[in-house]
Amino acid sequence: MLGCVIHGAGDLRVEEVPAPAPGPGQALVAVRYGGVCGSDLHYWRHGGVGDFRLREPMVLGHEVVGTVVSYGAGASGPPPGTAVAVHPATPCGVCPECADGRRNVCRDTRYLGSAARFPHVQGGFAARLTVPAGQLRPLPPGLDLRRAALAEPLSVALHAVRRAGEVAGSHVLVTGAGPIGCLVVAAAKAAGAARVTVTDLLPAALRYARIAGADTLVRADDPEDAGWPAEVDVAIEASGVAAGLDTCLRLVRRGGVVVQLGMLPPGRSPFAGNLVVSREIEVRGAFRFDEEFDGALELLAVEGLFDGLVSAVVPVREAESAFELAADRSQSCKVLLDFGA
Repeated sequence: MLGCVIHGAGDLRVEEVPAPAPGPGQALVAVRYGGVCGSDLHYWRHGGVGDFRLREPMVLGHEVVGTVVSYGAGASGPPPGTAVAVHPATPCGVCPECADGRRNVCRDTRYLGSAARFPHVQGGFAARLTVPAGQLRPLPPGLDLRRAALAEPLSVALHAVRRAGEVAGSHVLVTGAGPIGCLVVAAAKAAGAARVTVTDLLPAALRYARIAGADTLVRADDPEDAGWPAEVDVAIEASGVAAGLDTCLRLVRRGGVVVQLGMLPPGRSPFAGNLVVSREIEVRGAFRFDEEFDGALELLAVEGLFDGLVSAVVPVREAESAFELAADRSQSCKVLLDFGA
């Protein structure tokens, strides 16, 4: 079967990989779509994400949906043929974080397509995938597989908004209008935000933010843009660059909340710590998600606006062109790989 394997920076190959069989407690899924994530792009471009570096070839992908094929011994779940989304995380269940209900920061988790541990956890960009049966989620009525492929990144966005606290009636700033930033816009609006302002350098990216529900669009490189707010109640940094964090700290109100969602480059980043002190700003990190996955599927089933965020569906044999398109934010938002016949 075909898989999309990263061998090193700039070395992405679509090649034959062994077909898996479900072991005890596992389910076998026929993958239909896989969303190209920013972390997949980092592995492709740089050979790593943050502090997670490639040490062996790895099947990429953690945003995957498909249909149930079969189960291994002792496993059960949705009947074969059922359309499902795959929760990509397998927390250990015993560490202090898991015991505290924060399984998204489990210190010994396994996450599809991640080099955070060695041997690496192979991902879902392959025609067949085995996962613990408990990670399958049948799709709600009315939700098709293509839209369901947004469940994982939308879960990330929902978790970031949850980390911000109560946002109903608030003015929310989102820095960065990539796929995650756009989904943060949708998540904030779904949570009752009264106004969402989005900043980015690219007009095309800002247009996708408008599709997601943004009220005000601001060119991040134009200090004279009339859309700049005087202040906001909550700021969510989704660009992964220090300048975005600086913008959040300078625009959030005194006593406001800044959520750092974008993965900053490894090492030290400039940080306006004086503002955190003098304005008593709360800075909170947001990493992955947990039970938000189920909420994401429910939201996707009722909100048709998400269809406009899928900008291309590319056959897996053309994976490199899909990655090039996903990396060009002037041309795309979310790009899906198609593993169908």
